[in-house]
Amino acid sequence: MSASTSPPGSAGETVPGQGPQILPRLLLLLGLLYVFLISIKLLSGSIKMMGAGVADGLFEGVSNPFASLAVGILATVLVQSSSVTTSTIVGLVGSGTIGVAAAVPMIMGANLGTTITNTLVSLGSVGRKSEFRRAFAAATVHDFFNLLAVFVFLPIQLWTGFLHKSAHAITGMLGEWGIIGEAGGSYKSPIKAAVSWAAGGVKHFVTETIGLEGTPAGLTVLSIGLIAIFFSLTTITKTMRVVIADKAEETLNKALKKSGLIAIALGAMVTMAVQSSSITTSLLVPLCAGGILSLENAFPVMLGANLGTTITAFIASLATDVAGLEIALVHVQFNLLATGLFFPFQRIRAIPIRLARMLAVQAVRNKIWVIIYVVIVFIVIPLTLMYIFK
Repeated sequence: MSASTSPPGSAGETVPGQGPQILPRLLLLLGLLYVFLISIKLLSGSIKMMGAGVADGLFEGVSNPFASLAVGILATVLVQSSSVTTSTIVGLVGSGTIGVAAAVPMIMGANLGTTITNTLVSLGSVGRKSEFRRAFAAATVHDFFNLLAVFVFLPIQLWTGFLHKSAHAITGMLGEWGIIGEAGGSYKSPIKAAVSWAAGGVKHFVTETIGLEGTPAGLTVLSIGLIAIFFSLTTITKTMRVVIADKAEETLNKALKKSGLIAIALGAMVTMAVQSSSITTSLLVPLCAGGILSLENAFPVMLGANLGTTITAFIASLATDVAGLEIALVHVQFNLLATGLFFPFQRIRAIPIRLARMLAVQAVRNKIWVIIYVVIVFIVIPLTLMYIFK
């Protein structure tokens, strides 16, 4: 057999997308992921620059559970981070400003509010129909999961108080066993530190070098963050399609499909590393958009992200008093119960996936559905609840 009949990839040949080309693309991908993380950080930072204390002020004087739920949603939408919202709630509960029972709906609302980041991320694919359909479904499946979890567990909580009562019982046992100490616990993420350093440099440039302050500075940082998100995600999607070959896609999907527990653990570990469920779930959007990861296999990773963000908050709460620890435990229990309800049963697990796909089809047909969805779920409903019940 002549040398000309040698198969692709044999010695002396380079297959497109492999060999010497793969390392630069991997490095580019890592760089783009870093830019993406920075852009998410800039979004939350810009809101704080425009109105420091706005989110904190929402929590004052809220007693009705439905108004509390709305406050949790709106506060998280404002700061673009459920971790920031839950940390604020833990602090307010620890100081006695809010009771544990009153704070439970706020925690549920924080879970809902953080999912708006995914929807913003999915807009990076809005110009490509098939890609946008997959991206928008991946973004909203997390929303539907959290909405359904609230619909199930909030009425039970209002009727029985089981979440805050069980959290109180657990903290009592931890105290008896001597696990709750004075020093508490904390975790400093090196990834978060690197992202915060870069985002701080951008803010310093806007405020010190350019000389902007207040709302103009916040809007400028917000614009930079949005541009960075769309640029990084568009390029990430294209690069991933090259770096992750078809066989790798098949292997990834098979591995996650074979064991959903592995997918949940993966989501939890990544979230603990970056200390943000929004970042973990948002990273899944371009993977699904490019067809690299199926929605069914991405969903348990999102469930893991929900669990991961509560574990981080729980560790941090060990440094607070008992009331702060109780509300952190409520967050852990709520997400554990929601995962336990949806994940083990295929028919129940399929509900948020089916709803997300149906909404994505409508969004592709008419982009106005995206605006209607965001405005109604994250603005109209919370403001209506606050107006009626506060």
